[in-house]
Amino acid sequence: MKRLFRSDTVSTGLVSTGLAIFSMFFGAGNVVFPLVLGRYAGDQNLYAITGFLIMAAGVPFLGLVSMVLFNGDYNQFFGRLGKVASMAVVVASMALIGPFAAIPRCIALSYTTVKGFLPGTTLFYFSLISCVIIFLFSYKKSNVVDIIGKILSPILLISLIIIIIKGLWSAPEALAVYGKRRIFLFEGLVEGYNTMDIFAGFFFSGVVIAGIRQRLIGSGEVSSKQLIGGALRAGAIGISLLGLIYTGFSYVSAAFGERLAAVDPDALISAIAFYTLGQYAGILACVAVSLACLTTAIALAVVFSDFVRSQVLSNRITYKSTLLMTMVVAFAVSNIGFAGIVRMISPVLSVCYPALIVLAVVNLAHKLWGFRPVKVPVFGTFVVVLAYHLFKAWF
Repeated sequence: MKRLFRSDTVSTGLVSTGLAIFSMFFGAGNVVFPLVLGRYAGDQNLYAITGFLIMAAGVPFLGLVSMVLFNGDYNQFFGRLGKVASMAVVVASMALIGPFAAIPRCIALSYTTVKGFLPGTTLFYFSLISCVIIFLFSYKKSNVVDIIGKILSPILLISLIIIIIKGLWSAPEALAVYGKRRIFLFEGLVEGYNTMDIFAGFFFSGVVIAGIRQRLIGSGEVSSKQLIGGALRAGAIGISLLGLIYTGFSYVSAAFGERLAAVDPDALISAIAFYTLGQYAGILACVAVSLACLTTAIALAVVFSDFVRSQVLSNRITYKSTLLMTMVVAFAVSNIGFAGIVRMISPVLSVCYPALIVLAVVNLAHKLWGFRPVKVPVFGTFVVVLAYHLFKAWF
């Protein structure tokens, strides 16, 4: 049997791509929200983290699978909604995962972690340096998956695991928290909702498929079945790692909940590293968070810049130019700060996210079982959710 990959075995190639998927998903919100959840849930964390895993791991994997079945072609995927609606959804989604929300949120969280140990650093200069680094790593987009999967991901994963193991080893007993189990389950769903990771599931699929395609060999063309199978197996590896880290983070935060009560959400990781590893562990926290944010921001920058170049500007300017524009906008928005960015995007997520989940479900059903309806379930969901939030705001 032929080897599937040029330089790696099949299993090694899938693991590398799976690590890349983990890192591309694991950004700012993925650090903060499981920690916030664990602090809130205390000894009821089992129910809270269950809800979180459904929304922050299960839903993104659903998005990834459904998009992979469309071979990573988001124009075809969203095109089932109609030309105008498709373009509106794609542009809005790209703006959120690009320089108007997700990339600057990654930068802002990384800054919050660093500033406690480098008090003279300002958000302005930190954002500027971060954008330059992201630009340099994103410059050759064909190498993004290899860089993330083979270099950055193992460092990130090891850093996070050290924090979790040491935290669980030295953790006190979690505080008793009273309330109905369904309340904690619902809170977990809400916090998982805030990660925005279904967008990553949709738009990272193309990056993942491109990375797998580069490794495939053979005299003829690579079959769709090979690409889809490899992408899904790698996706399962990446999402499983996400779930393990989420669970570990939430339980560590639950155990230290009393000490963390007055800590801002974006500073929780630094505080936990201090409590679990001692005075000098801040460096480890900085490395872990900065790498988590950097790896996600790199993938986001590639996806958004390529979209602007090919879809919006019809290849009239180069990828390098659109990447530069992306970093300029991200730099400007990142100076709002983590909390400001979260407040800015929360209303949009609340209204649009359920419809996107429905879209992933109906498109998956379309590919697997020929299910045809799409506009009624998706637009119907959007209208109902919008009406609910308007009613809630007025009354």
